[in-house]
Formats: sequence, structure tokens, C-alpha cells
Amino acid sequence: MTARSALVVVAALAVVGLAACAPEEDSAGTAPQPSSADACSKDKLALKTAGTFSAGTDKPAYEPWFSGNDPANGKGYESAVTYAVAKKLGFEPAEVKWQTVQFNAAFAPGPKKFDLDVNQVSISADRAKAVDFSTGYYDVRQTVITTVGSKIAAVTSVAGLADAKLGAQVGTTSYTSLRDVIKPKQQPAVFDSNDLAVQALKNKQIDGIVVDLPTGFYMTAAQLDDGKIVGQLPATDKPEQFGFVFEKGSKLTPCVSQAVDALRADGTLAALQKQWLTSEGAPELS
Repeated sequence: MTARSALVVVAALAVVGLAACAPEEDSAGTAPQPSSADACSKDKLALKTAGTFSAGTDKPAYEPWFSGNDPANGKGYESAVTYAVAKKLGFEPAEVKWQTVQFNAAFAPGPKKFDLDVNQVSISADRAKAVDFSTGYYDVRQTVITTVGSKIAAVTSVAGLADAKLGAQVGTTSYTSLRDVIKPKQQPAVFDSNDLAVQALKNKQIDGIVVDLPTGFYMTAAQLDDGKIVGQLPATDKPEQFGFVFEKGSKLTPCVSQAVDALRADGTLAALQKQWLTSEGAPELS
């Protein structure tokens, strides 16, 4: 186990398989737009409590999405993005209040106590029947993991993986990326589950596994004693995305989506990903 975070061991068990590591899902469609130019001014926002921007996430809140199990410190990618959105809407950091919301409860049908929830929840048409989603604040990237000292541990490019024996779970976007992006010379190994792929890596039957980045952080921290993220593969045209979650029909949704879109357009999201994901052990492969 790496020193990245003991939190990962506990919390990721509840998340992996429910968020980005799932098979590819249908799009939830286009987010609604604000009804007027000033509809997203701070005094017009449909908040649960006037003057307070309430955000929910699970506990523990684990790295690299949060830091130190403290969503309120602004550290970690999802905490930083939440505060960036709040700032766009006119809130000071002290006006952002966090509450604990279990992962599955975030997108379950029914009224919510939070204004928005942030917890690596993948946007999907099925979940959008019960809740609203903002536009995506994170495009899920596929990632290659291995063990320290393996033949691909020091690889820095996609081309450098061509001779490796790689594996992925059958029927996933990870396998598609392995096949279409890496284009390995050897036939990829296909597994019924990621757990079987991890065991094959431990047994040195394969050199590495292709999984999405959240799953990669979990596997290298919790399932492999000497796990290592080789790097993130290039982004695809239709990536799976994480979105902020809202109560169904929330009037806040279009305003947050507008803020997310602005942060993507001005490069803030990319900068925060570089700061909190790439530099935290997930380099991008050239």
C-alpha cells in the first residue's frame, strides 16, 4: 500500500464500480440554460438557505479529490472546483458550508438538503431520471497502472506501451481504450472483473492494467503493495464525465452549469486537474 491515503482503502470500496469505472453509460442530455442574464446573480439563486452555498459529499472524502478528509480546506480537485464555482456565483469561501451525504443517497430520488453534491458521480441518463446534473466538471481519463520495477513502470508515452502485455475488464471503456488508443502488439488480456486483473498483475501474467483514473488511484493505493500509475491516456471525443448533483428540478442547476462551462473555457478546470491529479501521481502520457 502506498502512503497516498488510508482513506482510499475505506471510501473507495463504496465508490469503485459505482462511479467512473462502470461500463459506458448513455448521455444525460444537454443542461438547461439560465432563464435571463441576471438569473444567476447571487441574490437570485434558489438556495436552500439564503446566503449559504451548501455542498454535500461523502465521508471520508478521499484523495486526490479532497485532501485530509476535509472538504472545506479547498484542497484536492473536487474541493477546489467547488470553491471555484462558488466564487463564480459570488460566494466567499466562508459562505460555503459542507455536509456529509452518502454516495448512493446523493443521486437517489427525493428532496435534498444540499444545494449541490460533489462526489465523483458519473453523469448518466439513468441517474438523471432522479436528479439533475450540471455540465461535466471532469472528463474521466483512462489510465495504465502497473507495479514498481515492471517493464513499463518508467514508460512516458503511449507508444512505449505497444510491446507490453496489458489487460482490462471486458465490456468497459477501459478495454476499448486499450485496443484503440494503445493498439498493443500482443493480444490484450480480458478479465471478467478488475479484481481478476489485479491478481493477474500480481502474478506477473500481465505487465499492466487499463482502468479509469479513479479506479487507478484506488488499485494502486489499496490493492497493490507496490502499485504505480504509469500515466493517463489521451482524452477521447466522448468522455465519461463527473457532474455536480442537484435535486430534480433545481433552479440552481443552469447557473452552476454556466459557471462550470466558464471555468472550462478559461482553463481553470485544466489547471486544477494538473495541480491536483497529474502532479499527485497520474502523469499524462505523450
